[in-house]
Amino acid sequence: MSLKEKLKSDPRLKKFVMWTIHPPRRPRPRIWIRLFVNPFFHKKGKHSLIRRRNSRLDVFPYNKFNVGNDSVVESFTTINNGVGDVLIGNRCRVGIGTVIIGPVTMKDGSGTGQHVFLGGFNHGYKDGTVNSSVQELDIKGIIIEEDAHIGANSVVVAGVTIGKRCQIGAGSVVTKSIPAWSVAVGNPCRVIKQFNHETQTWERV
Repeated sequence: MSLKEKLKSDPRLKKFVMWTIHPPRRPRPRIWIRLFVNPFFHKKGKHSLIRRRNSRLDVFPYNKFNVGNDSVVESFTTINNGVGDVLIGNRCRVGIGTVIIGPVTMKDGSGTGQHVFLGGFNHGYKDGTVNSSVQELDIKGIIIEEDAHIGANSVVVAGVTIGKRCQIGAGSVVTKSIPAWSVAVGNPCRVIKQFNHETQTWERV
């Protein structure tokens, strides 16, 4: 039986292990986890820069937090992989003040502007008699494909895939997946242009 299976089958053991990782109801790893455990589980590529001093990296060893080569995670960002992996590819840029709550995948060359929110899950609320904070999470994830860029102050909700080479306008709220090679803007976000590979121009939809 694997360690994960043992934890699932023994609630008391799971509760104790989680207590050693972070204080109850405080989704931030203890300092010894950050300093001595996470470096063995998380990966940072060559020439990548994570501005840790002014950022909040609430990352845990039981899920992945990987940053590829030549990527930059700017100051005042918040990254949390407590629910699912946060995977940032090569040559990516995470803009100042961005919040990433996994599961989120940013593929090579993708990036965000300033103060973008990427949330890979929603709190459940099916039972109207119980606080949503204790209900089962609705985990769907977010995928940002290669070379896609999300403009400043945008929100991307769980379950969305933003296609390759897309441009999402500033202040957009992306509630549905956006096809590759598109320009999309607004709340809710909608496609206004697509790239024509024959004419090599962006054409209005």
